[in-house]
Amino acid sequence: MKILDKIGLAIFSTVILIISIIVCLLIFGWLDLDFAHQVVERIIENEICSNTLLVISIIFILLAIKCIFFESGYKEDTDYKNGILLENSDGKLLITKDTLENLVTGIVKGFEGAESVNARVELDKENHVIVFVNLSVKENAVIKELSSNIQNKIKETIKKTSDLEVKEVNIKVRDIENAKKVE
Repeated sequence: MKILDKIGLAIFSTVILIISIIVCLLIFGWLDLDFAHQVVERIIENEICSNTLLVISIIFILLAIKCIFFESGYKEDTDYKNGILLENSDGKLLITKDTLENLVTGIVKGFEGAESVNARVELDKENHVIVFVNLSVKENAVIKELSSNIQNKIKETIKKTSDLEVKEVNIKVRDIENAKKVE
């Protein structure tokens, strides 16, 4: 929940609790109706108290309108940050970023010229996937050809397995691994 929604919920819950307690006290006869009437009358007659009560009432009205008619947008934000939520008539499917990152890592490790791999996936509101790959390559690898093949394979595999469009595949070669000498 957003902070304004939490504050609104806390204020309304407190007000409802207080009103409920007062009504129960009145019904059980533990609070005199004339006494409650005099307290309310004095609050309204006092200019400072009545102005404060007016401001609080206006704030309550605005919070009520906000909570009733405007959504917080929290659910939508969470869905596309944690993964991509796909819905159809049979139900919902959430494909998490972790799933896509593991898929990308597996794809890149399948290439002979690639060594250690670190993949990160970002998702936007339109369900487009942006992939960032950091990898080390073997010293005999042709980097341009390897990266092009990796980009194509990632786009192709993600489209095939999840029916998601990959907007970009960004590759960063962070190191060239020397061939290990066998003695």
